[in-house]
Amino acid sequence: MAEPRVRPLTELDVEAVCRIDERITGQYRPEVWEQRIAYYIRRDPDSSQVAEVDGRVVGFMLGEVRGGEFGLEEPTGWVEFFGVDPSAREKGVGRRLIEALLGHFRSKGAHVARTMVASGDKEIASFIAAMGFVPAPVTALEKRL
Repeated sequence: MAEPRVRPLTELDVEAVCRIDERITGQYRPEVWEQRIAYYIRRDPDSSQVAEVDGRVVGFMLGEVRGGEFGLEEPTGWVEFFGVDPSAREKGVGRRLIEALLGHFRSKGAHVARTMVASGDKEIASFIAAMGFVPAPVTALEKRL
């Protein structure tokens, strides 16, 4: 596999993101990804990233810098959605995507990046830990309604 090229996500990438998500989840959800991608592009068109190999999108990462979340006033980069095509895993695609996203967060004044991982998702948790993320001094709580 050729070296992945990372670039900002555009609206033209919706179909590729939908196909990657479908390969991961087994669900084709264009209405979900159209809405998410439009939101992130509107907030910061250079924040979210895709990775291409030979002109084909093989991964994506959506995030943004926000302040004031959960009483944490400092500008914080939030890594919120990502996926790598199963055929392109273990080839540095995720690493290249997160490095680009973290670099953008720094350029926007963030000194910390955060994300949340479902407790049962060991594969994602392992990747995030390998990228240098450690448990944060906050606790996620929920109440079913």
